[in-house]
Order: sequence, then C-alpha cells, then structure tokens
Amino acid sequence: MSEADIRALRLKKLDILKAAGMEAYPAAVSRTISVADFIARFDELAKSGKSETAAGRLMSLRGQGGIVFADIFDGSGKTQLVLQKGDVDEKLFQLWSEAIDIGDFVEATGVPYTTKRGEKSLKVSEWRMLAKSLLPIPAEHFGIKDEETRLRERELDILTNPELREMVMRRAKFWQAAREFYLTRSFLEVETPVLETTPGGADARPFITHHNALDIDVYLRISTGELWQKRLLIAGFPKVFEIGRIFRNEGQSREHLQDYTQLESYEAYSDVKAGMKFVQELYRHIVKETYGKYTFEIGQHTVDFAEEWPEIGFAEALSKQFEVDVLEGDEDKIIRAATQAGGGDIPNKERAVDHLWKQVRKTIAGPAFLTGVPVYLEPLAKRAEGGTTVQRIQVLIAGSEVGKGYSELNDPQDQRARFEEQQKLRDAGDEEAQRLDEDYIRAMEYGMPPAFGFGVSERLFAFLENKPAHEAQLFPLLRPRQ
Repeated sequence: MSEADIRALRLKKLDILKAAGMEAYPAAVSRTISVADFIARFDELAKSGKSETAAGRLMSLRGQGGIVFADIFDGSGKTQLVLQKGDVDEKLFQLWSEAIDIGDFVEATGVPYTTKRGEKSLKVSEWRMLAKSLLPIPAEHFGIKDEETRLRERELDILTNPELREMVMRRAKFWQAAREFYLTRSFLEVETPVLETTPGGADARPFITHHNALDIDVYLRISTGELWQKRLLIAGFPKVFEIGRIFRNEGQSREHLQDYTQLESYEAYSDVKAGMKFVQELYRHIVKETYGKYTFEIGQHTVDFAEEWPEIGFAEALSKQFEVDVLEGDEDKIIRAATQAGGGDIPNKERAVDHLWKQVRKTIAGPAFLTGVPVYLEPLAKRAEGGTTVQRIQVLIAGSEVGKGYSELNDPQDQRARFEEQQKLRDAGDEEAQRLDEDYIRAMEYGMPPAFGFGVSERLFAFLENKPAHEAQLFPLLRPRQ
C-alpha cells in the first residue's frame, strides 16, 4: 500500500473517531505516571491495586478478537498495554479496533497486570486518543535503510533507532560535562553577538545577510565570540566562556560543517603552558563523564586520553617529511612541495604550508599537542621566544586537529600589523584571511591582560562517536526535496 493510500485510510479513521465523539487531538492530558515510573514501581502498584493512567506512542499492535496487546513508548520507557473484552466498554473496545494505528499517541488507564508469559503490563479499562498519526512510522526492527531519508526525517530515525537515541543523549551529556568543568572553575558563561559587522576570530569565509532595520550588511559569526570575549577580559572579567553556534560558508566533508556548536574560553593571567594542563583535564573530564572511559577507536587510530600528551613541533614535522623550512625557507620551494603533494593551484605560502601539514597530521593518532606554528599562520596569538612562531597549541586526535588554544596576543601594535598582513592576503584573493577590526584594536589599546584562550567544536564529539560530523548532529542541513 502506498503512503498516499495509508494516509487516506487514516483520514477515514479520523472521521470514525469524530463520529464516536472522541477528540483526535485534545489539549489536556490526564497522565498520572510515566512509563519509567510504572516499570520501576510495578510491584508496589500491583500490590496496591491502584489504577494509573499512562500515555505514549503506540509502537506495536498484536492480537485480535477479544484481546489486544500494544506497546507504548513515552520517551522514558516502553510498556505493554493489554485490552480485553469485558474489561473495556464494548463501544470503546470496538473503536480501538476500528480507529487505532501504530504511531498514534494514546492515553490508557488501568491496573498493573502480569501476563501468563510473565510480562509486566497495564491492563486497560479505558483509553482515549491524544494524537492521531496520519503517516506510518517505520517498524522498529527494520528502521530506515535509506541514508538520505534517515537524515532528512531524523525524528523517525531517532524514534526507531535506539543507538541513535543514545547518541542524542550522549551529545547533551557531552556539552553538559564541558559546561560543568568551566563552572566549577569559576568561569562566567556569557553570550556574545551572532551578527557582526566585522567577522573575526578565525580564518573562514562568513555567511552574509542584510539587517533591514539598520540597512547594513552583517555577517554570521565564524567564532564563538573570540574578540568579544577578549573585550570582556579588558572589561575586568578574568574567566569567561561561551558554548554556542557558529557559521562558516565553506566546504562540507566528514569533518567539516557550516553550522555547528563550538566552545571558546578565555582565562586572564594564564598562558599556553598552563593551558596544556587545563586542556588535558577538560578532555579527560568530558570523555569520562560522557562515556565512562578514556580509550577510543577512531577511524584507524586508537586514542587513549589518559596517556600523557606529547608535543609535536610543527616546523620539525614538515621538515622531516617534505624537507622544507616553513619558518624561514623560500616561498617558491614551499609552494612547489605543496603542489607536488597534491595541493593543486596554491596561491601563497600560507595555504601551501597548511596543505603540507594536513598530509603530516593524518599519521598522528594522538592525543598530542602541536606547537611551534609560524606567526604568519596565527594572527591572534602571542609570539614565542625568537619571534618566528607563536605560543599556540592544537590538540591532535586521530589524524586531525580537534581543539586550539594560545597565549593571547595583547600588544595592540603587533595585532594591527598582523591584521594588516591578513588584509593583504584578502586583497590578493584569499577569502578566508582575517579582517582588520579597528574596534577590537581600540579596545586592546586600553589594556588587555595576558590570557590563555581555547576553543573546541562538536568535531570532538563526532570523533568520539567515530561518525562523520553531519551524522553526529541532531538535524543536519540538507538540500530541500526536489
């Protein structure tokens, strides 16, 4: 039977309900107990003989004639309903057989009852419809097989796939664990603007929209308020963090999305050295609280967060594999090496070095800290001793970068010079280079304390789940149906 035919049949059943005087979509619910509580307190309730009212979605229907069995699910658990002639009003029993379908939300009143097979159930004395379903839900046993349908009709996939349902709950626990980590360390949770006149805090292409009231173009933020949070350090708040949505108008891959959640934090009077210990503790707390373990199989790598995290020097790693000096070497040679490594048409040294590094990192299981990144790749971090590299760390996990932090640049003149270098790259056609933000530099000129900043996105969660990034989201973005 086609979906259209099923819908037409269910519309007829809707008419049957109306003719019987039963509302198909009532506002009030008379539930007295959740399914989880009914199961947990079953023996106590059975002993008392007290009638209870449960509610939920019908997930299965069995039986015929004088007895019917049905499973309901309310989000807290699943239990069986038993409807038997003689226990239910005859007209109500007949209405059930004529109007009920799998997928309907119902309310059932009755007493605890153990079947001959020993299954703890609710023996129904009366019932009513809470929401009539017009389209069929997939069978729990088979679920949804088509990948696009799974992602497009995510609510059905979550409903019928227990593993996916568990992932949704782990995702919430993941961010809860991160939030608890910061709050117990006296960080202040803040909210910074999503619409910006100058996008900053990352090398990324922003989404552009128009603000009608102000009649100006604005950008969706590409970082979780990095420059705004540092202005809060200037304002006198020593520890701040934000967990929020960011948007990057770039390519999509197993690891990259355009719309995702990110955590960023800033701690005054700290630096990258202290930050390494902080980040280790953060990741260990998150994985232990969310998964109850430290070791994960991610792609082809085994990752143990309980191990000590080694430092990997950026320049040394590239020199060893490609025989190039990314700190003071010849730009043409670096670009040639990147081209030979499959980089295609590369416009400048910055993009060439980035491409070469991506070839190296694939081999690193981690967790480890990447250090010694050149100044020209990081316009917002404080210079290291010698001046050619920055005090930056990147967390390396399973061949990728999953978190970044640095000693924040607080010299306004150095910051202006680096923004100006980024602007030159933009003028030459690099749309991901950062913009000169005059307001931020002016704020910095009032004085900004030394600080350690760190950011990690939901990519970490996807890695821990060993899933592509879009599958680790609740509702990934898809093209509209044609």
